[in-house]
Amino acid sequence: MELSLKTKIILPENNIIKNAVILLHGYGGDGEDISILTLNWKRFLPNTIFLSPNGHEKCNINPNGYQWFDLSNDDPDYILGESLKSEKVINKFIDEVKKKYNLKNSQICIAGFSQGCMMSINIGLTANEKFGCIVGFSGKIIDKDNLSKRIISKPQILLIHGALDSIVPSNFLLDSKDFLIRQKVDVVTKLINNCEHNIPVEASSYALEFIKKNINN
Repeated sequence: MELSLKTKIILPENNIIKNAVILLHGYGGDGEDISILTLNWKRFLPNTIFLSPNGHEKCNINPNGYQWFDLSNDDPDYILGESLKSEKVINKFIDEVKKKYNLKNSQICIAGFSQGCMMSINIGLTANEKFGCIVGFSGKIIDKDNLSKRIISKPQILLIHGALDSIVPSNFLLDSKDFLIRQKVDVVTKLINNCEHNIPVEASSYALEFIKKNINN
């Protein structure tokens, strides 16, 4: 079956698929960009397929990239509405992945950077079935009031942020941690010193160890 989003797919070398890591790129990026994480991860997750879909919309500020929701209008209600539409798109994609590769949510890690992190948190907490884990880099919670009313699942979550991030300031890491703790979600956070809005090797390695612990290989 064809997946509904154009996707960079990296199969395990042994072609035995027991787990999946779905990587959601940031605003203006694409699946190819974020799939770079797999260059290191795949050696340590031998039975894992990696899927990095492009967002369903062309990015308004970068026509060569994609977005999960529009940021040209900074009205919070507009952004919330667009993110909810994106949730439906991503959930459809995840259902396709599960069917195609015979997987359950518990065998899947959803990971994302920036806007992709925001979507990963929402997808993880509103799923009917608990995911293996959620990993977020340099993101935040889109709308705490809305999300708090929709929480169904409480997966293991890791949030990583650069201390020098000027795009999504690092105070959002503590803000997200506080929210998740109040919702009784098991969350681990890591602040990376001397790091801006990117994913350095230290963050990638920390995330890999978390994924290894939380999805069964």
